[in-house]
Amino acid sequence: MASAPESPKSQVKPWPRLRRGLEHDFSVVKVREDVVADPRTNLEHGRVRMECADWVNVIAVTKQDELVMVRQFRFGIDAATLEVPGGVIDPGEDPATAAVRELEEETGYRAGRLEPLGGVHPNPAFQGNRCFSYLALDCERVSDGNQDDGEDIAVELYPRADVPRLILEGHITHSLVVVAFFLERLRAEAKR
Repeated sequence: MASAPESPKSQVKPWPRLRRGLEHDFSVVKVREDVVADPRTNLEHGRVRMECADWVNVIAVTKQDELVMVRQFRFGIDAATLEVPGGVIDPGEDPATAAVRELEEETGYRAGRLEPLGGVHPNPAFQGNRCFSYLALDCERVSDGNQDDGEDIAVELYPRADVPRLILEGHITHSLVVVAFFLERLRAEAKR
């Protein structure tokens, strides 16, 4: 068998940071512009960096094969979006622990089983954080939830089979939620 051609990533050099920019703290994100050197030309370039906590998303499925979804207002688009439960991973918190916590806080549901689906970098062009996705099975409602200050979340149930339609018809538009469902499908196909 012929060997694979050399990967292009092995030819890419890091861009050294020459100066760290002034940081602006906006609670959920810190933003700064660093100055870096192009390794090919040595020219200086400004690059924006957003420091965010890691996040978690939970595809929650009840024993009746219904999806536990949340609808909430998103300020970036000035509209409500349909999403899976999720949120910020607290400092030092395990992503699976955060998934369990966020699911119950936002929806009042608790999972019978939790399976990791994988993690992605939301936007590595200027963010260093990760978003971890989980599949929560056999979910049961155990409370009314305990939303954080600044959250106003409506819980909605959908047949699990509706996922492709909800995405293709534009009811689910949050890219990290779409990724979570894609990771779930990839895992299911890999088990076949």
